[in-house]
Amino acid sequence: MPKQTRSDPPSAPSTRQQLSRRRFLKRAAGASTAALAVPFIAPASALGRDGNVAPSERIVMGCIGTGKRGTGDMRIFLKEKDVQVVAVCDVNKGSQLYHLGTACGREPAKKIVESHYTKTAVAGAYKGCKAFGDFRQLLEIDDIDAVLVATPDHWHALISIAAANAAKDIYCEKPLANSVAEGRAVCRAVEKNSRVLQTGTQERSRDNARFASELVRNGRIGKLHTVRIQMPCSEPHHDSVRALKRMPAPEPVPEGLDYDFWLGHTPKVPYTPRRCHFWWRFVLSYGGGEMTDRGAHIIDLAQMGMDTEGTGPVEIEAKGSRETTGLYNTFMDYAFTNTYANGVRMIGENRGPRGVRFEGTKGWVFLNVHGCAIEAEPKSLLKEIIGPDEIHLERSPGHHRNFLDCVKSRKTPVAPAEVGHRTATICHLNNIAMLTESKLAWDPVKERFKGNDAANALLSPHMRAPWSL
Repeated sequence: MPKQTRSDPPSAPSTRQQLSRRRFLKRAAGASTAALAVPFIAPASALGRDGNVAPSERIVMGCIGTGKRGTGDMRIFLKEKDVQVVAVCDVNKGSQLYHLGTACGREPAKKIVESHYTKTAVAGAYKGCKAFGDFRQLLEIDDIDAVLVATPDHWHALISIAAANAAKDIYCEKPLANSVAEGRAVCRAVEKNSRVLQTGTQERSRDNARFASELVRNGRIGKLHTVRIQMPCSEPHHDSVRALKRMPAPEPVPEGLDYDFWLGHTPKVPYTPRRCHFWWRFVLSYGGGEMTDRGAHIIDLAQMGMDTEGTGPVEIEAKGSRETTGLYNTFMDYAFTNTYANGVRMIGENRGPRGVRFEGTKGWVFLNVHGCAIEAEPKSLLKEIIGPDEIHLERSPGHHRNFLDCVKSRKTPVAPAEVGHRTATICHLNNIAMLTESKLAWDPVKERFKGNDAANALLSPHMRAPWSL
């Protein structure tokens, strides 16, 4: 559990709006003896009739981080009939996102949730959605089974660890963490508390992505020798980042934004809207630039196709360019080569089209990101049938749905903590190689660089007191 920045928050009130899956199962176990002596008539809603989902099957959720992406994830979960969102949390009470013009924050999210449930079959029993500015208050709600974590990247690890320690299952947006050490700490917390965690690398849930991996793993392209990662920085927001070559003047903190809490464990610096909201991903204290943004999707697909999801490369070479005098300091131009123990090379650069290409001795397969449109040479690969005795990857009903199914079954989701951590690690390794201007030897078991103290010092952030892993 991360240390706290302020006095402990007051205990959050219980969500007595509907009987949750967690409380239902506890009551069912505790009342089994009494039920033998006392007649009990269950209402239709408790049995899952009249369009309702039985409490034993309902997943009660809280959503932490309600910016543009978090609100989008929340809307997806709201569509699932066996989910009930009862609480939202954001350090931003509510504002227009600079650049995107979208109303985000805890109060807009609360309104979305309450509006949704007034239109559903359970509206009569729903008593409202709670809104918090401190994630610890939301995690104190015992009835919540699972949480969405969709904050800026520098908060992913501390919140996910706290959620695991509070016995909540977790859907955490990609990348899993903003450093290698934080990602490993998340994995430990998830394992220790027997939690289900799904990393938000939704591209791997697509049928084409899984089929492409089957083609590669089953040798349809021959012996795999090269994987090409294509991550262009050519969109308007990339141009805007490149154009800002100075530090913007400080501005007053907007009313309703707990800016110090937003900064969290990172250094205390003046507020500017170009630091927060959408733009944080281009400041190394909060994100890793395109390398951890789309890279977390593309490299993740490469890991799946190579069947290296539990490990990583052993040699890292990377060069790049970035601004160092202004606000944004992530790499906008880059080229990297990651070599695996089996000799396969993963070569990346900032050119398009965005996606991953697997090259073998008999052909190649390319997956476009986003959407995973698939191309191949020879084209006949796209009509291949994977035989019953070959390697098959289980198909996903959708990334969010897969998470919910695993919350109920306690099975491993398609993007568990270890997989998300290994993908994010590769992104961080490339950034570290560019920062140190070094060719690095990496031990994927010990998760340390060999003979490079300067690089090892960048595996974990220096956290502002009193926050710590």
